[in-house]
Amino acid sequence: MNPMNLVNPVRLLVVTAVEAERDAVARGLGPTAAVGCGDLPGREMLRIGCATDTSTAPAPRTTPAPRTAAAPCTAPRQPLSTDLVAGGVGPAAAAAAADAALTVATVHGNPYHLVIAAGIAGGFAPIADVGSVVVADRVIAADLGCQTPDGFLSVDSLGFGASEHACAPHLSAAVARVLGAVHAPVLTVSTATGTAERAQDLRQRHGAAAEAMEGFGVAEAAAVHGVPLLELRTISNTVGPRDRAAWRIPDALAALRDAFGVLHNVLARGAPPPYT
Repeated sequence: MNPMNLVNPVRLLVVTAVEAERDAVARGLGPTAAVGCGDLPGREMLRIGCATDTSTAPAPRTTPAPRTAAAPCTAPRQPLSTDLVAGGVGPAAAAAAADAALTVATVHGNPYHLVIAAGIAGGFAPIADVGSVVVADRVIAADLGCQTPDGFLSVDSLGFGASEHACAPHLSAAVARVLGAVHAPVLTVSTATGTAERAQDLRQRHGAAAEAMEGFGVAEAAAVHGVPLLELRTISNTVGPRDRAAWRIPDALAALRDAFGVLHNVLARGAPPPYT
């Protein structure tokens, strides 16, 4: 099937924690401007539309956002429509926001093809240094379980559920390759790591590249709705003792913008859904 024959655009849902991350993603996805769309309980949702998406009429951006150049590609371009929501900090808030958006889309008969958890994160040195990009192969709830004298027991080992979700394997590997990103697990925690001891424990236990606070919540919602998942993080600081003077949040937000500029081209010119 020729993607250009699709009647409807490819539908993406991007969930961030805060508006600064959401807006960085929106700038990367330009050149059309984000406009408000729909009614999402308790949240404002923005949409980056496309020429064939008649549900919105985005205004042109007067100053296109800079983006990292992607490799030239001669494949036909398929239309994308991306909804963005800043769901709040932590896995519970992220799960609630993602599930609300997914449910509204399904009820309206216009479900999403892909859910992306995105934002800045702490990186585990030397796997993911400050300034790098990480695309998750798995999303792991690193503190969901029980702490015992003999060590941590995950919720899986306790028999109470699952503590990790796989991201779309072929798509995540392809995106990581194009971005020059680290392709490794991203941890979700409810309490950010602030000691060298905990950072070492998490790194050794999971072989993770990054730590954030929302991915597993988004992944849980995506799994319930049967929608493929990506998690994309740009590294603003090193996981471990808190050194705010060393944080590079503006640089990480700029990297997030640029990464989504490249991701837009990958999805617009790549194979159409379903994503695997």
